[in-house]
Amino acid sequence: MRDPDPRVLMEWYDRHARRLPWRVPPEASKEGVRADPYRVWLSEVMLQQTTVAAAKGYYLAFTERWPDVDALAAAEDAEVMAAWAGLGYYARARNLLKCARAVSAAGGRFPGTEDALQALPGIGPYTAAAIAAIAFGRQATVLDGNVERVMARLFAVEAPLPGAKETLRAHAARLTPEARPGDHAQAVMDLGATICTPRSPACGICPWRPGCAGQRLGLAETLPRKAPKKAKPTRRGIAYFARRPDGSVLLEDRPPKGLLGGMRGLPSTEWVEGTPQPAPPCEAAWTSEPGAVRHTFTHFHLVLDLAHADVPAGTVPARGRFFSSEAAPAASLPTVMRKAYRLGMRCRDDAG
Repeated sequence: MRDPDPRVLMEWYDRHARRLPWRVPPEASKEGVRADPYRVWLSEVMLQQTTVAAAKGYYLAFTERWPDVDALAAAEDAEVMAAWAGLGYYARARNLLKCARAVSAAGGRFPGTEDALQALPGIGPYTAAAIAAIAFGRQATVLDGNVERVMARLFAVEAPLPGAKETLRAHAARLTPEARPGDHAQAVMDLGATICTPRSPACGICPWRPGCAGQRLGLAETLPRKAPKKAKPTRRGIAYFARRPDGSVLLEDRPPKGLLGGMRGLPSTEWVEGTPQPAPPCEAAWTSEPGAVRHTFTHFHLVLDLAHADVPAGTVPARGRFFSSEAAPAASLPTVMRKAYRLGMRCRDDAG
C-alpha cells in the first residue's frame, strides 16, 4: 500500500481548515503570509494539556493585554499568573515569562530553527517543531496527540504509546512535505480533531481513507494503543479560610517552585499521603469541614479539609496577607484554590 498523499490532505485543509485566532488561514498562507512566531508560541504553550475551546479565551485575553513578546516580558509575574489562573499546569506560565524575557533580551525575535527554539525556557521538541513549521516554514515534524492518533491508524501501528512514539514520528516525518509544512502540520491536527477522532472516527469522509491501513484492517477505532496507567495516589491537606470583618480574606503566594508554584491561594498544609500536620496561619476558632475539596492533578488526587474562621480586624497572620475580593478576585486563583475559597465564603456566610 502506498503512503497517503499529502497533497490530498492539503486540498481538504484548504476547504475545511478550522478558523482559529492564532492561525493564518490557508488562502493567505498560500500567498506566503506566515503566522507571528509570538502568537504561535503562545497558543502552543496554552494548548499543552488543554483543549482549543478552553484555550481560546485565554489566548484572546493575553494577546489583547500583551500583544507582543516584549510586552509580555515586561509584565509583572503576579499579573501573568493571575491571568493564567484556571488554565492549569502552572509551570507553563512560569516558563512563559522566562521564555518571553529571554527572547526580549535577545532583541525580541524568536529564532527560526528547532535547536535554537529548544534552547529557550519551556520549549520542548513538539513546541519547537510547531513554531519552526508554522511560523518559519521549516520542514519540521510536528507530533501532538492528534497527529499520533492519525499516524497510528494510517499505518496500523499496534505497539502501545508511549513506546511507539518514535515510530509514529518517523511516519509523520515521511509525510511532511517541503511545501507549506506548517499548513500540513495544522491539517493533520485538524484531521485528528474533526474526523479521525478518538471515538467514532468519521472514516467515510476522511480524505486519507484510501491509504489508511487501520481502516482497511478494521482496527482504526482501537488505535493508538496505550500502556496501562498506574493508579494515582491520594494526598491530603488542610486549607485555611480566614476572613476579617471588612470581608478581606487571608491569601498567600506559594513558593516559586513546585506544584502551583508562584500562584496565590489559601494558606495550606503540605499535601501528603497520610494525615497532614495542622499549620494554621493565625490564632482563630477554626471550624473544620473534612474532605470538603477534591481535585485531581496529573499524578495524584487531592483531598483538602477546609478549616474556616472569622478573625478580628487586627489579626496579624504568621504568613500571607489579607486581600479584598476586588484586589484578589476568586477568578485569579488556581482551580483547586478557587474551589476552597468559594466554599469558605459559603461556610462563613452560613455561620453568620
